[in-house]
Amino acid sequence: MKNAFVFPGQGAQYPGMGKSYYDNSSFAKRIFEQANELLGFRISDVMFNGTEEDLKQTRITQPAIFLHSIIAFRSIDAGRPDMVAGHSLGEFTALVANGTLSFESGLQLVTLRAQAMQKACELNPSTMAAVLGLSDEKVEEICAQVSQESGEVVVPANYNCPGQLVISGSLKGVETACEQLRAAGAKRALILPVGGAFHSPLMEPARQDLQEAIEATTFHAPACPVYQNVVAKGVIDRDEIKQNLINQLTGAVKWTQCVQAMIADGANKFIEAGPGKVLQGLIAKIDKSVQTEGVS
Repeated sequence: MKNAFVFPGQGAQYPGMGKSYYDNSSFAKRIFEQANELLGFRISDVMFNGTEEDLKQTRITQPAIFLHSIIAFRSIDAGRPDMVAGHSLGEFTALVANGTLSFESGLQLVTLRAQAMQKACELNPSTMAAVLGLSDEKVEEICAQVSQESGEVVVPANYNCPGQLVISGSLKGVETACEQLRAAGAKRALILPVGGAFHSPLMEPARQDLQEAIEATTFHAPACPVYQNVVAKGVIDRDEIKQNLINQLTGAVKWTQCVQAMIADGANKFIEAGPGKVLQGLIAKIDKSVQTEGVS
């Protein structure tokens, strides 16, 4: 049996997240206090006592989910992972879990990523939309057509599971694509309450900011492959991991394809470490035959 550890991305946060770990584990308390010191503010206070709105701020959301996921992962004794993957932000957590990044480096990169993405969102008014009930190929075709005809940016961003794809781009591009997707038979094409066009070319300013930081960060030899979002295959070469991580901000999250590749490479048990159960639900829709469980 091969264990695949997977780590969630933005959207898994909730008020009070991590408090039970802090209250009941000296190890977890130490990690939280280390994070508070590294960040220069008490993110633990926001996680434990903040509102949903407080936790939706990108600069809080991303390090909070990263921190919760790392503590969840390190709090269990499930043996060494045979492979790891993370959904968007979760890929940074996965790289700490397999030893490629230190906890400190991971937290610093996640924090910088959140700040860079927030800045890019402010530069370009943009959004994302969830599309349900159409094939990936049809969504890709309509996005390409809208982009070509209008000159607006709209691209597939998150391949979450069969029949569920998130698109990303300019306000006009996404709105036009949603109209055409509904006309083509989509069950739903809903604009999401997000601050910008993540995983699209509109994140290029953030990609450039993050690239400098990633290139200056020490990456260690991984203990097991990481199945990276932009290539949907297991990677162990440090230089390749770095480049894929840089490209992730403007490239699509190929989650469906990542899970399928992990199963093809022998994964038959997926363990989600972090807040919520989103990835367990997606994995079950990708392949019902594999075992899933959560640590949160």
